[in-house]
Amino acid sequence: MSCCAPGLEPNTILGEGPSPEELLLASRALGNGLRQIDLSVPDVHCGACIQTIERAMARLDNVESARVNLSTKRLMVRWREDKAPPPIAATLRKLGYASHLFDNDAGEDRTFSELIRALAVAGFAASNIMLMSVSVWSGAEAATRDMFHWISAMIAAPALVYSGRIFFRSAWGALRGGHMNMDVPISLAVTLAFAMSLHETIHHGEQAYFDASVSLLFFLLIGRTLDHMMRERARSAVKGLSRLVPRGALIIAENDEREYRAVSEIAVGTRLVLPAGERSPVDARVEQGSSELDCSIVTGESAPQAVHQGSIIRAGMLNLTAPLTLVAIAPANESFLADMVRLMEAAEGGRARYRRIADRASQIYSPAVHIIAFLSALGWIVTTGDWYRAIFIAIAVLIITCPCALGLAVPMVQVMAARRLFENGIMVRDGSGLERLAEADTVIFDKTGTLTLGQPQLTNAGDVDPEMLAQAALIASYSSHPLAKALAHAARGVQGKAARFEHFEEVPGCGMEAVSGDAIWRLGRREWAVADAGAAEVDHGGPETVLSLNGRLMAAFRFDDRLRRDAAETVAELKKSGFAIEIISGDRYDAAAGLAARLGVPSVTASALPGEKVARIAALAQEGHKVLMVGDGLNDAPALAAAHVSMAPATAADIGRNAADFVFLRESLRAVPLAMEISRQAKTLIRQNFTIAIGYNFLAVPIAVMGYVTPLVAALAMSLSSIIVVANAMRLRINTDGPQRNTPALAVFSGHMSQKFSK
Repeated sequence: MSCCAPGLEPNTILGEGPSPEELLLASRALGNGLRQIDLSVPDVHCGACIQTIERAMARLDNVESARVNLSTKRLMVRWREDKAPPPIAATLRKLGYASHLFDNDAGEDRTFSELIRALAVAGFAASNIMLMSVSVWSGAEAATRDMFHWISAMIAAPALVYSGRIFFRSAWGALRGGHMNMDVPISLAVTLAFAMSLHETIHHGEQAYFDASVSLLFFLLIGRTLDHMMRERARSAVKGLSRLVPRGALIIAENDEREYRAVSEIAVGTRLVLPAGERSPVDARVEQGSSELDCSIVTGESAPQAVHQGSIIRAGMLNLTAPLTLVAIAPANESFLADMVRLMEAAEGGRARYRRIADRASQIYSPAVHIIAFLSALGWIVTTGDWYRAIFIAIAVLIITCPCALGLAVPMVQVMAARRLFENGIMVRDGSGLERLAEADTVIFDKTGTLTLGQPQLTNAGDVDPEMLAQAALIASYSSHPLAKALAHAARGVQGKAARFEHFEEVPGCGMEAVSGDAIWRLGRREWAVADAGAAEVDHGGPETVLSLNGRLMAAFRFDDRLRRDAAETVAELKKSGFAIEIISGDRYDAAAGLAARLGVPSVTASALPGEKVARIAALAQEGHKVLMVGDGLNDAPALAAAHVSMAPATAADIGRNAADFVFLRESLRAVPLAMEISRQAKTLIRQNFTIAIGYNFLAVPIAVMGYVTPLVAALAMSLSSIIVVANAMRLRINTDGPQRNTPALAVFSGHMSQKFSK
């Protein structure tokens, strides 16, 4: 089995590909003056292909970066939008690679279908040729033997043309582009085996190996089909995510007429109707209506959540009870769901140390294997004079010396790790982050929004006069401040009379002021609301806001920020595993120290500015520590970028999420130790895969060179080595313990795959 998965999409014959104008129209803006285009390059096969394409893209003017994803055969190119788009498709065509615009939801798996058909033809031909070979081996007369040989040749020839085109097409495309890939030696080996058998048949030889050549192709196709199935299984979560988004939506036009449009045609500001039972096609804001939504794809929680006018709905959320009128706030390719798909695919593309080693090994493979095969044939001819046997040994060497297992060693583990993390609500932004996370020995937490939810709660509602609570809640309802929202929420259902106001005003940094006749009510900071200079703020270890009437204190409201679920258990587990834990917060010392005491964290740094957080991480790095930074705010972004590896919650500011290597979607802080556990297991599996791949080649090559392996056995050995590596990567899904995977969306993913493979 080869890591060089063939280009089997219908448009693999080299064409013009997308023009620069088409690339510009299909590209998307990333901000900071950059644009990105995603292209499907079906004939990407291995590390050598990746290196060839990425280096060619890097040499183009105006290209900022280029990355190739092996599993999806996807090329992502970024360039400066103030200049003309680079000639991406033309460059790929010169290299021998066809390209077309990438579609994550390609519908039917044509690659799998073509592999199955090719496998069936090769299997049918191999079984029939073997039946006739039995008669030849049992001592048939010369005329009968020649007849069976010719019949075998007539069966083998069309079978090799039809089933072998999967390898031949890929090899020819690589040679036309002036480079080699794994399919070149495979194609050469299969062709030589058939040619030698045909030579024997023409010259009335006693032995022909049509059965071996077709069986060789059959087993190679078995390995390749299993490779494809396992890759698809590993990536089924990404495909399932893509299928969750509707193909279109009912749009409300300017004349209030309804019309159906494709998702790609929904622009920012477009009004659309979301009926009950359907998923939102884009990120949107509720303009009209109230309903309950299944938000499990975002939060991991299966309990329905209520939404109303002004609520934000993410793409993929399922409307459960009543129709809603929405206004799109982002196009489909910039939605929450699209970001998750891109994060999943980026997990395999990271250029970590192990991945670079595998890529370099695959890159030098093609010339090395041909040299070894040539020297083997030359050596046998010189020592024995038997050119026939020498060529057969060279064929076996061409097949058995394969870096397929080495090429699969890293990406298969990264794909499985990314899927395992995704199933537990953790997104991986870069595959190299898995390797760095496995090396971390120190964890630094931010406080607000990370260890806590950043959602203050009123703690002394029972100690406040209900009328004052109702009065404060009415004033708070006119403010968007987090404390005001918490107060208004806590006062729901409280029985109490509230005055009517003629005027409301929000004073930035102070609070809300409401006027009712001669009465001036203030809700906010104590020193602003209360005229009595002796009524200084009392430290309760948390935020406070007060209500005053004409400068006289009427009520004080105290708040506490709720801890993230499992925060205490997470810290205890990390400490038990030997990690050093610190809290670095921009909050006051008493608040940060109080939280640290509750969690059992010995080291606290409070009132820290962004630069001070970075300085602390740098100091730990100089001491030899590998720091995992977990933060969420704008002020955490420099620290997230400076740390050895970083994580952020999905509720973090955009700049914080973009700076982090991992993003966890759920409320629980269990994501931190779970991600560490999976990354460490992934590192172990990658090392095991390297050992298997390198050990296989050290063992197999000398045996093949010495003539103890036939081409058929070589094909079996090559396939077996790759299957072992892939199966070892799949162990990550079996062995890792973690939260139950009960997210309804994940059941959808599994259902899609079950339906596909049951067809």
